Amino acid sequence: MTEPLGLVGGDIVAVEASPGHDIGIVSLLGPVAVMQWKRKQQGNETELKKIYRKARPNDIEKWGQAIRREEKAKYRTRQISRELGLSMKVNDVEFQGDNTKAVFYYTAEERVDFRQLIKALADEFHVRIEMRQIGVRQEASRLGGIGSCGRELCCATWLTDFKSVTTQSARVQQLSLNPQKLAGQCGKLKCCLNYELDVYKDALKDMPGTDIVLKTKKGDGIFQKVDVFRRLYWYCYAQDSSDFLAITAEKLQEIIAMNKKNIFPDKLEDFAHKMEKKAEVESMLEEDDLRRFDE
Repeated sequence: MTEPLGLVGGDIVAVEASPGHDIGIVSLLGPVAVMQWKRKQQGNETELKKIYRKARPNDIEKWGQAIRREEKAKYRTRQISRELGLSMKVNDVEFQGDNTKAVFYYTAEERVDFRQLIKALADEFHVRIEMRQIGVRQEASRLGGIGSCGRELCCATWLTDFKSVTTQSARVQQLSLNPQKLAGQCGKLKCCLNYELDVYKDALKDMPGTDIVLKTKKGDGIFQKVDVFRRLYWYCYAQDSSDFLAITAEKLQEIIAMNKKNIFPDKLEDFAHKMEKKAEVESMLEEDDLRRFDE
């Protein structure tokens, strides 16, 4: 398909659309382009659109006019939807390259009857109107932005498969359930909470649970925090939570095995890797939690 046209990266081309044609820029060629297209489809295979020709000067001029209309159209559409009393948010507008069609992307919590809106938009912009509802994650991917890590949003650059993210993902990774830190710009839990989840699950397979109370003659040891990859558990006595004792997973299993035989060691200090103040441990672990989003 590309050989007769002699296309190279960066060429502006006229491509098949429904109806009419759209304008695009060649970014990939050959087998790599096919692989990227399949990845973007995520199993929803659609027919590959045709490339008609290299864009002519008048095609590019009309395309530029269409792009310049989009921002004004977005604000005007929001104004019209408010006048009609519709509970929806218009996120983005895309005019087709030949200036004959516009796609309006919106989010809404409930079903919206936008028949009046379509009629008003057709009268306003004199193009074919298509309304397309998207979710809040898709909204963030279209609008873009910078995440708390300092990088451009994953959903706006490379992420195409929006998998469900639950609070269980945060719990497995021992993250504090603070919505301000765990929520992305879309208001949902950050997609990156899933990136390391499987690694944490694998690491936790041979480690003791966190709901175990350690019995000693000095008192009961209550779980506080775990560092999965360092295989360290922090415990404190039920009657004194000012000091935290760091115990390795292996030592912890020794104590658990002793307790199962009704054997109670004298004190946790005999098994502790080190002892630290509560404030020091909480500060260190909180910093470790936050660093994960900065690396």
